[in-house]
Amino acid sequence: MATKIRLQRHGKKGKPFYYIVVADARAPRDGRFIERIGSYNPNTNPATIDINFDKTFEWVQNGAQPTDTCRAILSYKGVLYKKHLAGGVKKGALTQEQADEKFTNWLDQKDGKITGKKSNLSSAKDEARKTALAAEAKKNEERAAALAAKNAPVAEEAPAAEETETEATDSAE
Repeated sequence: MATKIRLQRHGKKGKPFYYIVVADARAPRDGRFIERIGSYNPNTNPATIDINFDKTFEWVQNGAQPTDTCRAILSYKGVLYKKHLAGGVKKGALTQEQADEKFTNWLDQKDGKITGKKSNLSSAKDEARKTALAAEAKKNEERAAALAAKNAPVAEEAPAAEETETEATDSAE
């Protein structure tokens, strides 16, 4: 039986989230599956990926073929890299300790990139919020100045009109 690691769509229209499942290749997309091994939510930034690493690694080792999107997800999480290192250990190119050390270094590097991206996104969000507040404050000041200008000339025009009337009567005399 050919098994695939693929996405099973859930959620409402326009807001999908996916279960990562192992299924028979002949089963429909959202139909029967053998085992659910994780979830993927592309609606968040960055996308939320939760997988059972050990079960997924076991299925990949046993020959389950991931679809293109699942291959990218498994690569992002390090399952395929660990399979690659396990192949090197099996062939004798490196020892298990070396493979474990390489994998932990890769994980640390990957975590650093992810936290850097999250901090950049949060700082960009804060910066956008500050810019919006500054623009709103400027617009409010302009409105207040326009309102003051609208109300102030009415008060100044009345005495000016009286002065012009008195000047007109003085010149008429």
